Amino acid sequence: MPDTEHAPAQKTALSLLVVDDDQDIRDLMADYLRQHGFQVRSADGGEAMFACLEEEKPDLIVLDIMMPGEDGLSLCRRLRSMDSTTPVIFLTALGDTADRVVGLELGADDYVVKPFQPRELLARIRAVLRRAGRVADTPAESGSAPSGRPEKAYHFSGWTLDLSARHLIAPGGMVVNLSGAEYRLLTIFLEHPQKVLSRDFIQDELQGQETDRSPFDRSLDVQVCRLRARLRDTGDGDKGRENKLIKTVRGDGYVFTSAITAE
Repeated sequence: MPDTEHAPAQKTALSLLVVDDDQDIRDLMADYLRQHGFQVRSADGGEAMFACLEEEKPDLIVLDIMMPGEDGLSLCRRLRSMDSTTPVIFLTALGDTADRVVGLELGADDYVVKPFQPRELLARIRAVLRRAGRVADTPAESGSAPSGRPEKAYHFSGWTLDLSARHLIAPGGMVVNLSGAEYRLLTIFLEHPQKVLSRDFIQDELQGQETDRSPFDRSLDVQVCRLRARLRDTGDGDKGRENKLIKTVRGDGYVFTSAITAE
């Protein structure tokens, strides 16, 4: 059942929805995050999660993968069919690489491996919210420096990324929906055009520098593949053309090949 308790918070406090069938873990996460300035609701499964979503859309969802009944992957799939923008962070068991890859393919923004320290989850939440443009004046965020990003849009090869609406507009005028992870990855490339970006640099920007990563973790490749697919959909009905905007530099990383105009 949903837990609708809220900690006293300022109007600028961001809202989180924590979904986990383990009440002890759920309560621990909720209490810790409330102490750090967030409004938190919690749910013990899919039914309670969607009941919470009907009441109010959160700024971010923390979603456990391994739950009885409908698991987190299925819930994320349902969520993305209705909402392509709310950031999602998965909680996953140690070593479940397949689940992490599938989760990213479904549009999740990040993942935290159990067992974890609450401060790691807090850091991931803040990083995802910051990159999603949803940062408010929580205690640890107030006084932080502006990111320096253009406030309106990037233009490249006939495409437009509208930063205020978080819309990607194809050369044919069609709006292409991006998940939170796809949006963040594209902004990283657009902030560093025509430069070779190492895999480590991109993953640090996406997930934070303190993240332990296996050299066999292919989650970044999955995200790049998904973004390339988005950039093939130009709105003229031809989705099969070769995508040359993001080039793989073997042994080094990736490069965004187009020139960028910012406004």
